[in-house]
Amino acid sequence: MKNKATGFRSAGYLCSIFLLALAGCGGGNKGQLVGVQGREKWYQADPYGMVYIPAGSYNMGPSDQDVPYALTSQAKTVTIPAFYMDNTEITNNEYRQFVYWVKDSLAHRLIGGEHLIDEGEYGERINWRAKIKWDDEQNVETLAELFLPETERFYRRKEIDTRKLNFEYYWIDLKAAAEKDYTTPADNSAGGLSNRAQGRTDRSVFIKKDILNVYPDTLSWIHDYAYSYHEPLTQMYFWHPAYDDYPVVGVSWKQARAFCIWRTQLLNSYLEENGDAFVQDFRLPTEAEWEYAARGGLDLSPYPWGGPYIRNSRGCFLGNFKPMRGSYQDDGGVYTVKVTSYWPNDYGLYCMAGNVSEWTSNAFDESAYSFSHDISTDYVYDAKESDPAAMKRKVLRGGSWKDVAFYLQTSARTYEYQDTAKCYIGFRSVMSFLGRDKADY
Repeated sequence: MKNKATGFRSAGYLCSIFLLALAGCGGGNKGQLVGVQGREKWYQADPYGMVYIPAGSYNMGPSDQDVPYALTSQAKTVTIPAFYMDNTEITNNEYRQFVYWVKDSLAHRLIGGEHLIDEGEYGERINWRAKIKWDDEQNVETLAELFLPETERFYRRKEIDTRKLNFEYYWIDLKAAAEKDYTTPADNSAGGLSNRAQGRTDRSVFIKKDILNVYPDTLSWIHDYAYSYHEPLTQMYFWHPAYDDYPVVGVSWKQARAFCIWRTQLLNSYLEENGDAFVQDFRLPTEAEWEYAARGGLDLSPYPWGGPYIRNSRGCFLGNFKPMRGSYQDDGGVYTVKVTSYWPNDYGLYCMAGNVSEWTSNAFDESAYSFSHDISTDYVYDAKESDPAAMKRKVLRGGSWKDVAFYLQTSARTYEYQDTAKCYIGFRSVMSFLGRDKADY
């Protein structure tokens, strides 16, 4: 008599044979729904310099009284999907990689020849394997237009004309593509169609383009403050090695967005070259994501480090801001400090309070909390040059080296205009996580 264990083994063997036959070569699915076979397993690798922020819900907004009666936020429970965030603010050296890339791309196109790859009807793309020989006699004259003219050189120093460092970039306006078609018969008779209607036959209407100078406004150190001696920072802050690990400043919201788009293309180009799948885009965080990350899992804490105080038990300040009555040095830095100064919060994020204020992707509206959704809370508006100034306001979070302690609170929000660069505003990038949770992998 055959025992039960032997029977189970036999049944398992027959089941394995059946599954192998079902997914065998030659499309042997036997008419069953088995999905597309042969797809490689994929794992979300942590982007370099970023930390994982798990999905969760929290109480967004103030957990204490609104001391200045600003009335710009209210308590609201929101839910945030998982994402990655830079563990520090973008540094001078990291942003310099972007500036150098733009400079080199212009040089490649000016030299031409082996520096460009002809793609037929798609035009040409840069051959990044070709080395730029800046001192080559044949290239000196060709690349001369990238440098300051002799009449503008200080002590005859041959330097790049930063006014030429323009970056052409694109993005897709998915919100416009998702809008309902409100075209009326009158619109059609006049030959006018909404973007949605035109997009049915020509989706290029949703592809947006901009050309932007990427060099930081180093003069912001001077024009932000009258009757104050900041010339040393204007002259050295962005390019000198001493400030490599300090947060980049003098970058507008539009420049920060352009940086994120460039960073996305830089990574995707590498992934494509290696036959790997693309990942989510780098982008500026929504203010809901920023506040969630800044809290570090501490729901009702007013500061990223927890507790209601801005000093530790030894009396040392926990962030870089304007303490007391303008004693800037008491917290360890007169201006900005290195991006890894002070202890990180429980998610491993440095300087989420103080050092520099940070751009978010959101447009600023005092009542945004009242009408925005409670899942992936977001309010955006892509302001045009012709729009009034009030439509160009973008949300700032975190406070800076020149702010009082109130603005270091995780719930504090203020704004600046999207085309404005300040010596106390920087940014960091985020990337949405692919999937539910890292535990799924």
